[in-house]
Amino acid sequence: MTIKDEKKRYALYVSEETMQQAEDNYRADNCRSRSEYIEKAILFYTGYLHARHAEYYLPRILSSIWQGTFDVFGSRIGRLMFKQAVEENIGNHILAADTDMDVETYEKLRSRSIREVKQTNGEISFKDDLIFQKSL
Repeated sequence: MTIKDEKKRYALYVSEETMQQAEDNYRADNCRSRSEYIEKAILFYTGYLHARHAEYYLPRILSSIWQGTFDVFGSRIGRLMFKQAVEENIGNHILAADTDMDVETYEKLRSRSIREVKQTNGEISFKDDLIFQKSL
């Protein structure tokens, strides 16, 4: 046991309700005793107070948690977008192999599609496109 780990007994004046909260919650926090729970609470609150004046405690913890969460989320979205792009490319090859469209018609259709996506904020309806194509 190092000097830092040595414990010393202190008298503590707290309300019954506060002590009951420590009693009710210390096991849920995987603490071995109320004393450990109270010590962790004091360290946490001290870190919180320091965090208000200097980036000491909470900002580092939150930054680490957010970074990990966003890294996992970003990786997952990236993998899903890659898979979606591969499937779309396969569909494009199948469609291109079986169509009689020339490059000029394609460019006109592409321009129209860009306008529609901008106007609808990406909410494209196959039914609307089908009606447009059948009216040509």
